[in-house]
Amino acid sequence: MIIRNITTQTISIPLKLPFVTALRRVTEVMSIIVKVETSDGLVGWGETAPTAVITGDTAPSIIGAVNEVIKPTLLGLDLDEFDNALQKLHTCLVHNTSAIAAVDIALYDLRAQSARMPMYKLLGGAKQYIYTDITISLNSLEQMVTDSIAAVQAGFSILKIKTGKDWRQDVSAIKKIRAAVGDDVKLLVDANQGYTPKDAVRAIRQMESEGVTLVEQPVNARDLDGLRFVTQNVVVPILADEAVFSTADAIKVITTGAADMLNIKLMKTGGISEALRIISVAEAYGVQCMMGCMMEGKISVAAAAHLACAKNVITMADLDGPSLYANDPYTGGPSFGGQLISMTKSNGIGTIFQHAR
Repeated sequence: MIIRNITTQTISIPLKLPFVTALRRVTEVMSIIVKVETSDGLVGWGETAPTAVITGDTAPSIIGAVNEVIKPTLLGLDLDEFDNALQKLHTCLVHNTSAIAAVDIALYDLRAQSARMPMYKLLGGAKQYIYTDITISLNSLEQMVTDSIAAVQAGFSILKIKTGKDWRQDVSAIKKIRAAVGDDVKLLVDANQGYTPKDAVRAIRQMESEGVTLVEQPVNARDLDGLRFVTQNVVVPILADEAVFSTADAIKVITTGAADMLNIKLMKTGGISEALRIISVAEAYGVQCMMGCMMEGKISVAAAAHLACAKNVITMADLDGPSLYANDPYTGGPSFGGQLISMTKSNGIGTIFQHAR
């Protein structure tokens, strides 16, 4: 199975509501779709999202990396020698994990199609479904309460509350949201690196009394000492997100006790290959993982869902992107039915962009 061509296509998907965090405000998903064609007539689909504030990657840098570096490196390679192809992909340029991720996902899609298996079964087949949370953007207190109530009415029982601008206001928001949605709804908090270590501890201790069950990346990703300080001084589990891009990062976070859990995102890891290595480390140390995503298109979110269902160590999912789209231009693949994500019997990822060239 020889790689014959690699092409890219850029699309935009409007969101129902703006997606607002401590780092950015997004009104549409900008997605770069990668199509890998082989001599056997199979087509592998990958996808990536430029998230400069997190990965440092922009649309031009991603497209340039794929077309000018990755494509010339991979054309003519035999995918039956899969490990060699992955090694060439992951060593042909440094950084730009988003570009590498898109092609890596497409190669795994091809491998699963060739094996005539859904990707989640190829990667482990641990379960056939997983539940995702839904994100409540960082807005005015009144808007966050309204959005939380609407999410619960839509069938979501896990809310991920964005915080990180002002810890005192964040505590008030959590209190108001808890009062509005009741005690049966699980509340997670994601500060997106917005707090100092001491302010994080102050905030989280008060949030704990409202039944918050997880806090994600409360301090700067580079401040592992600060992250460990928070982890050691609160009861609720701390999830490392932006602090973990690679296997080396995961090992350092785990061995230093900087966090209790890891958030794996394919745009950070450069795709499935490195994500699988991080999962192996987590399994070895007995550390549970969340499978997350940026604001991405449905092909890459579907690939993340396959990986989430492939491994038992992935116990939580933050794969709500498709629930936030104003319209869905994709077809096939896993079913995103509100908070329930179910695998299908389609080979590979199964999801494609309906208007792909």
